[in-house]
Amino acid sequence: MLLNGQILIIDDEQKLRSLFNRIISLEGYSVAEAHDLLSAKKILQRQQVDVIICDVRLPDGSGVEFVKYIKMQYPAIEMILFTAFVDIADGIQAMKNGAFDYVIKGNDNDKIIPLLGKAIEKVRLQKRLSKLEKEIKMAYGFDNIIGRSPLVMQTISVAKKIAPSDVSVLLLGETGTGKELFARAIHSHSNRADKPFVAINCSAFSKSLLESELFGHKAGAFTGAIKDKVGLLEEAHGGTLFLDEIGEMNIDLQAKLLRVLEQNEFIKVGDTKSVTIDIRVISATNRNLYQEVQAGSFREDLFYRLNVFSIRLPSLLERKGDIPVLAKYFVEVFSKKMNKNIHGMSNSFIEKLQARNWRGNIRELKNIIERAVIMCDEPFLGEEHLSTDFHMPLEYAASIDNALDLESMERQHIHKILHLTKGNKMEAARLLKIGVATLYRKITAYRITNN
Repeated sequence: MLLNGQILIIDDEQKLRSLFNRIISLEGYSVAEAHDLLSAKKILQRQQVDVIICDVRLPDGSGVEFVKYIKMQYPAIEMILFTAFVDIADGIQAMKNGAFDYVIKGNDNDKIIPLLGKAIEKVRLQKRLSKLEKEIKMAYGFDNIIGRSPLVMQTISVAKKIAPSDVSVLLLGETGTGKELFARAIHSHSNRADKPFVAINCSAFSKSLLESELFGHKAGAFTGAIKDKVGLLEEAHGGTLFLDEIGEMNIDLQAKLLRVLEQNEFIKVGDTKSVTIDIRVISATNRNLYQEVQAGSFREDLFYRLNVFSIRLPSLLERKGDIPVLAKYFVEVFSKKMNKNIHGMSNSFIEKLQARNWRGNIRELKNIIERAVIMCDEPFLGEEHLSTDFHMPLEYAASIDNALDLESMERQHIHKILHLTKGNKMEAARLLKIGVATLYRKITAYRITNN
């Protein structure tokens, strides 16, 4: 018979322990016995226990107080307390201390098995949750950041030191250097790791949409707001909010964000009541915010509030030694995803990668490897599997797929203007002589990114 769980019975009455043992064992549980708290502690030190059934009054202590000890030393264990004496105060205190249930002896024979089933189910759920949390931490931890070049190791070292604190962090670096990956790693090693990590790209929304996404809104606040919406600030309560491309945020919205950071509260769009939150903010940008402050496009007070601690992520050109190991990782990922049996890369393939001017950094490398894996039907990637535009000058490659239709030409022109203005959409709209809202619609329609 498969065992359903490990049960420990603590009672100074031998006959009662034996009776419970027989009843519980018949249900497929593994049972251990202890006549007092001292012997129970010894059993707990040498074997796993899922649920404890414990008398309230024992020769060497109180079962009610023992609950508190168990929850401190073995938080995953559930406790069911039994007593021959009806004591409401004891029952209340037992539940406050973390007992699963408090049962009066005499009714226990009928209740014990259903209670055990519920307690075991709770233990199993807790174990699955704990396992999932560990897997998430491994997936997003610092060990998941690939690369061992001195610059990367130094950056990881700094990030590890500040992760446990609650200070605001500003991640600096070019597009595609892995800022969100670092933000997730910092969160997973913080005291907020078991709380939400909520990310938003500030460049992907217009001012009004970004405000609604962050703060939420009440039904009827504006046209189309047919029901209440919970904002990302509220969703991130207790955890971390990651504001990517913070330099793109409208200056009016910056003032509202500053108030949130200073007072830990905000008001939803269309509401009058404030919402209190507790969040840690990690922001990121590929722009020079200090210059933006000097130009008047970014609030100085918000800059200093976000920049309590800054970390600069190195570009791929600064860590060329990591290119082979990064490429190897992406080959493994995409080979598995596409069910291909690719074992590695030729020397000439790696040499081509290391000779490239990686303006898109790791994100660009990832895309190049994905395309190469798609083209490869052999055990090893060679330079012949690199796409045609890989060998072309960057400026020509960017326009190689231009068609003569109006939409393609407009898309390419908008892309070039955004590149010229370093992603500043207000300036881009001015140069294009169109409204900002029109620009955002075209960016969405044409799927234009800042890469």
